[in-house]
Parts: sequence; structure tokens; C-alpha cells
Amino acid sequence: MKVLVINCGSSSLKYQLIDTENDIVLAKGLCERIGIDGSNFEYRTNNGQKISKLTEMKDHKDAVSVVLAALTDSQTGVITSLDEVDAVGHRVVHGGEHFKKAVVVDDEVIKAIEDVSDLAPLHNPGAITGIRACRELMSSLPHVAVFDTAFHQTMESEAYLYAIPYEYYEKYRIRRYGFHGTSHEYVSDRTAQILGKKKEELKIIVCHLGNGASISAVKNGKCVDTSMGLTPLEGLIMGTRSGDIDPAVITYIMEKEDLTAKEVIDILNKKSGVLGMTGISSDFRDILKAVNEGNEKAKMTLKAYALRVAKYIGAYAAAMNGVDAISFTAGIGENNFVIRRMISEYLTFLGAQLDDEKNENGSDERIISKDGSKPVLLVVPTNEELSIAMQTVELVK
Repeated sequence: MKVLVINCGSSSLKYQLIDTENDIVLAKGLCERIGIDGSNFEYRTNNGQKISKLTEMKDHKDAVSVVLAALTDSQTGVITSLDEVDAVGHRVVHGGEHFKKAVVVDDEVIKAIEDVSDLAPLHNPGAITGIRACRELMSSLPHVAVFDTAFHQTMESEAYLYAIPYEYYEKYRIRRYGFHGTSHEYVSDRTAQILGKKKEELKIIVCHLGNGASISAVKNGKCVDTSMGLTPLEGLIMGTRSGDIDPAVITYIMEKEDLTAKEVIDILNKKSGVLGMTGISSDFRDILKAVNEGNEKAKMTLKAYALRVAKYIGAYAAAMNGVDAISFTAGIGENNFVIRRMISEYLTFLGAQLDDEKNENGSDERIISKDGSKPVLLVVPTNEELSIAMQTVELVK
């Protein structure tokens, strides 16, 4: 089957057309600045064709139309007509407690996604706009919503409840939801396959380390805990997000700087993390360059980052009463061997033994621990789009 995977933001649209029978990305790209002057369209095929051009796109319907035209173009297209597309899979960040798995989209599903949009105001509205545009232009196809939060819905109440008055959970469903679920599910499944074991018999910790970062504890194929919370702000130190802080910091900054709560939350989301700590960048490549140049703030920041990750790994090993494998994924987890080494130095108490040569060489999925290391350490590149496509196929078949 051929599945078109759509990932919409408020002014952007990422897409991939995937042949799921052969795990081939036929074409992929990005629409940027939708509804803004200077909107841009990027398109790349598996046979090397590339397009990058300024294209007016006043809304997401225009963007979808541009994508479909490129996919079926007589010169650059990878399919002859839309009849070759079997289904559309949509990434949706927040499904609240409504959705524990992917679902076929109908009007009731869209309404339920709207109902939890206040929990992801930067993401869900864009997803809804994209779904509506795609359903209008491809009304004959089944559309599937795949939720970042769904994989974490197997957590028990002791893991997802906050220690606040229970009435706030009952009234507003304030709880830990977790994110990057599609990545955590894909990587944990792939980890089991690499180890040649059933996921139902493994305890796996997945470290999704990118500009946004989260860790999950996956026991017997199910998530039992994860580091992000009600929103993606909780947990690890990230590119621009603070991660865990004392909640009183918010009111303290409000009073000292004469700011509103919304303004402080905006600082914690967009001006904190490694960017705020270093004053240099949210990109770890820039920070590593600064470390090599002797920048003390950069050194301190990397140490803090590695320590926070290691503390969560230790906590999740305790939560599962053991760990068989620890997998690193996403941009930093897959590509930054220095960060992996710094984190692994904290894990010898678990029995983990990093192999420096394996860690520093290679760009594909691989075991990076020494033979006999328990737990096994791995690098497993994530593939959220393929996971969305496969979940779509599973439903529409």
C-alpha cells in the first residue's frame, strides 16, 4: 500500500509518500510559511529529483494541493494519479485520554481532537486544519489519526497522576500524558527485533534525544512511564525548554521581572534549555564547538544535560525493576557520540559497558556496548513517518 503521511503545524506541512510493502519513501518534503508572505515548497524524490521554490500558499488546503500536484506531475511525480494512494496518515500531537491508539478519522474524531486542543495549542489546531484540507481534497480515501500521546496511555495511575488535589484531574484531566509516543513505540519494537527477542519479554528504556527530548520506560512492550507530562515542557533539559524545575520558580520570576504567567511559560518553552544555559545556541553542534574552544558555560551545560538523562534512566530502571536495553534515538541520540558517552559513564552501576569504537563509528542502527554488557546499549534511528504509515495500513486493511 501507498500511504501519504501528513504532519501539520500552524504554518507548515511536512509530508512523505511511503510504499509500505517495500518500506520505501517515494517522495517527501515540506511546505513552510503557509499563509505568510514568502511561503516555500520543498520536494524530493527517491530517485534524486529536488524542487525548492517560493510558492504562494494562503492556507493548508493550498499546501496540500501543491503537494498532490507535485506527486502526480508528469515530469517530477512518483505516481501517475491519486488513485495509487491508498490512505492518508496524520500525525496529531495530543489525543488526551480519548485515544489509546490510532483511529480512522470522522467528524466525531475531529471534535474530540478539538476538545483537547487547549493541551497542545501550538500543535493540534494545525493538525485539525490539515486533516480537514486533506479530507476535502482526498474525500474518497480513508484518513487515520496517529497520536503522539497514544503509546503512553498504558501507564498506570501511579505513574500519570500528579500530587495535586484529585479534583483537578476529575475536572480538567490534568495528568502526565507524554509525547514522542510514535517514536518510542517504533524504537522499542525495533530494539527487540535487533536483539532477536520478543518485546513482551524485555524491559527497554528509550532515550529520544532531539531538540525536544523525552525518555520512556517500556516493559513487556507497554509504556509504564515517560518523562514529558501534561505538556512537552516537563522532563529533560532540551534545546529551548527548561524541563523539570521547581514550580515556585515561575512565580518568583513573575514577581522579580514583573511578568505574567504566560510570559514566564513562554520563556521556559522558547528561551531556556541549553540555549538559556549557554547563551549560545539550542543546537548541540554549536555547543560542542564552544566546549572545544574552552567555553565553561557550554561544558557545564553538557554535564547538566547528561546528568539529567542519566537520572531518568536510573529512575526507570527502578520503575521496571531492571532494564535489558537502553536505546538512543532522534537527532542527538543518533548522531552525537560525545553525549552518548557522557550519559553512559553514569550507567556502569547497572552493568552497562560502552564500546568506544562502536559508539564513535557508524551512522546506522547498531549495538554500541561491549559483548556481555547488561543492559545492552544501542543506537536505533527513529522513523516516525514509517510508524504512522504502518499504523494507518493496519487500520484501513
